[in-house]
Amino acid sequence: MLKAIIVDDEEHCRNRLVHLLANYENKIILVAVCSTLTEAKEQIESKTPDIVFLDVHLNDETGFDLLKQLTKINFEVIFTTAYDTYAVEAFRFSALDYLLKPLDVDEFATTIQKLVEKTDQKEIAKKLETLFHNFEHKFNGTKKLAIPRLYGHSFVKVDDIVRCQSDGNYTDIYLNSNRKITATRTLKYFEELLNAPQFFRAHKSHYINMDYVDKYVKGKGSYVQMADGASVEIATRRREEFLKKMNS
Repeated sequence: MLKAIIVDDEEHCRNRLVHLLANYENKIILVAVCSTLTEAKEQIESKTPDIVFLDVHLNDETGFDLLKQLTKINFEVIFTTAYDTYAVEAFRFSALDYLLKPLDVDEFATTIQKLVEKTDQKEIAKKLETLFHNFEHKFNGTKKLAIPRLYGHSFVKVDDIVRCQSDGNYTDIYLNSNRKITATRTLKYFEELLNAPQFFRAHKSHYINMDYVDKYVKGKGSYVQMADGASVEIATRRREEFLKKMNS
């Protein structure tokens, strides 16, 4: 049986979570419902929960303020938030679970199923570190990314990614340190997630970081030479867009 705590400053949101959790009373027991950061800290330290449903905004403070006050985080965190483009992006980059308000029954069920199946919480601190970094540097710093692998995640700076190469349902990610990470996600997943100006879909099997393009070789079979020595073909139908991007 998993122990859960709800932390939210809005009564109707707390009640909604209590109602949804009632459907999983054979798997999850609710041990505390908190409306303030101080109360939440006390309950977390005394009840040692397995899961904390944590609102991002708590009056004039944030859920992040709460987490930074804890000496040990050995529980899963499910963030709840009203739609916020940057917040959602930060959660996705950090591979942390989140629920958008108003809470959807089906999305909640999916999240609970993932929680019940999880047994390893060793990476939670690293995921939260990535999340904090991305929030604190959202205007002037480099993002960090949690890359899902067969066993756990690797955490890298987005600017260190040279290129992503499709391998069926997997993706090989090459870094500027000559390191390769095989991710358990498709290339399309990373194209959608890393939707940033410096990245370009050069070919159906390649997504490249333009900052690492060393040379462009034009011709019928045009290609680029990347900083890691790889030659990447530029698809004919993408060539014009590539040239515009390269010259911008």
